[in-house]
Amino acid sequence: MSTTTTAGPPDSGRLDPVVVRTATVVIAGAFMSILDTTIVNVALDRLAVEFATGVEHIQWIVTAYMLAMAAVIPLSGWVAVRFGAKRVFIASAALFAVASALCGFAWSFESLVAFRAIQGASGGLLMPVGQLMLAQVAGPHRMGRVMSFVAVPMLVAPVVGPVLGGLLVDSWGWEWIFFVNAPVGVAAVVLAMRLLPTDRPGASGWPLDIVGVALMAIGVPAVTYGLAEVGIGGTLADTKAWLPIVAGLALTIAYVLYARRRPKPLINVRLFTNPGFAAASFTSFALGAALFGGMILMPLYEQGPRGLSALETGLILAPQGLGAAIGAPIAGRLTDRFGGGIIAMFGLAILCVATVPFTFLSATTPQWLIMVALFFRGMGIGGSMMPAFAAAYAALKGPEIPDATSGLNVLQRVGGSIGTAILAVVLASQLGNLTGGGGAPAATSADIPLPIREQMATAYANTHWWVLGLSIIAFIPAIVLLRAERDARRRRADGPPVDVIMPPAEV
Repeated sequence: MSTTTTAGPPDSGRLDPVVVRTATVVIAGAFMSILDTTIVNVALDRLAVEFATGVEHIQWIVTAYMLAMAAVIPLSGWVAVRFGAKRVFIASAALFAVASALCGFAWSFESLVAFRAIQGASGGLLMPVGQLMLAQVAGPHRMGRVMSFVAVPMLVAPVVGPVLGGLLVDSWGWEWIFFVNAPVGVAAVVLAMRLLPTDRPGASGWPLDIVGVALMAIGVPAVTYGLAEVGIGGTLADTKAWLPIVAGLALTIAYVLYARRRPKPLINVRLFTNPGFAAASFTSFALGAALFGGMILMPLYEQGPRGLSALETGLILAPQGLGAAIGAPIAGRLTDRFGGGIIAMFGLAILCVATVPFTFLSATTPQWLIMVALFFRGMGIGGSMMPAFAAAYAALKGPEIPDATSGLNVLQRVGGSIGTAILAVVLASQLGNLTGGGGAPAATSADIPLPIREQMATAYANTHWWVLGLSIIAFIPAIVLLRAERDARRRRADGPPVDVIMPPAEV
C-alpha cells in the first residue's frame, strides 16, 4: 500500500529521551563556557586596574579566548570521528576546568591571556561537538525546537554570570571568577560519562588537513591582532597594524581557494553555495560581532562613568540574559512553523530598536531605562541567533551537518572576536581623545567631576553607534535567508508528490 504526501517526517511534538539526555550534557558544557565569558566581562574593569592596562589591551582577555575557540572549532568534526565524540567532550570539559584554575593563578597580564587561550581552545570543542551530537539525534525537522530547548539554560548563564561575577569580584577577588568553573567542569564530565552513549572511535576517513589548520589558525588571528594594534597606535598607517591585517586577509582568501579543491577540507566552503545556509551563516557572523563586541561595553560603562561596583554592574546587566532566555524558545517554535528568515528579521528589528537608547548614554541616564533596553536587546538576540542557526541546519542534508556545525561556530566566534577588537579600538580612541590620545584607562570612579564623566559616557554612546551598525548589517543576509526559504518552499510545492511506501505490518 502506498500513499502520497508532501509533509515532513511524522513528529509527535515530544523530544525523544536520547535527545533530552544529549541536550542535558550539551547544556552543561555550554553553560560552563558561556558563564565564564559573562563573568569575565564584569571583571574587565577590575582586571584593568590589577594589571595596570587600558581598554585596547584588556580586550585581549576576551579576544584571545574567542580566537582560540575559532582556531579549534574546525577540528571538531575530525577529532569527534577520530577519537569519539563522547571522549572529546569529556576531555575538553576537564581541560577547561584546569585552564580556568590556571587563569586564577595568573601572575601577569601576559600569563592570563595565555591561559585564557587554553580555556578557549578547550571550550571551543564543547559546543560544536555537542551540537553535532544533537543534530544527529534530532534531525533537521526538529532543530528549531531542540535549539530553543538547549538555548534556555544556555541563556540563563548571561543572567547568572554578571551577578555571580560581581559578587565574586567584590567579595573574594578577581581570581574566583575563574576558580568557580572547576565544580561546573566536574559536573559536565560526570554528566557526559553517565548520560552520553558510548561511541567507538575509529579512522576519520580523511587525513587531518595540516595546511588548512595553518592557514585558518594564522589568518583570522592576524586580522584581529592588526585591528587591536590600530587601537593601540591610533592609526592604520603603522606597519604593526596594516601588515597583519593584509597578511591575515591574504591567508584567509588563500584558504578559501585551497579548500574548494580539497575533497574533505577543514571547513567545507562549498556549503556556502547553498543560499539558505550561506545567508544564515553570515547572519550569525554579524550577530556574533554585535553581541560579543557589545558585551564588553556596558560593564566598563557602569563601572567607569557610573562608578558602580562589580556586583551592582552584574545586577544591571542581568535583564539582557533574562530577555534572551525568554525570546529564544518562542523564536524556536516560530522557526519550526514559519522558517528562520522571517523570525530572525523580527528578532533583529527588536535588537536594533533596543540598541538605540545606548547611543544616547550619559553619566545620568536612568538605570531603569538601561535595564529595560537590555531586556529587549536580549529578546532580540535570542529571537535572531537561534532561528539563524536552526535555519542553517534545516537547509542541509544529514551528512552535511558535521561540516556545517564547524562552519557556523567558526563564523560566530570569528565575528565575536573581530567585533570585540573593532569596538575596543573605537572605544579606546574615543576615551583616548579625553586624555590627549592613547592608553586611556578602562577604570574610573564616581568621584571624577561630572563634566568629565559626561564626556566619558559620550565615548560609550558613540561606540554604541557601531554596535547598532553591526546589528543593521545582519539584516542583509537575513533578507537573503528569507528569500531562499521562500524559494525552497515554492520548489517543494511545485514539485511532484513524494511516494512513501508504508512498511508491512508486523505479525
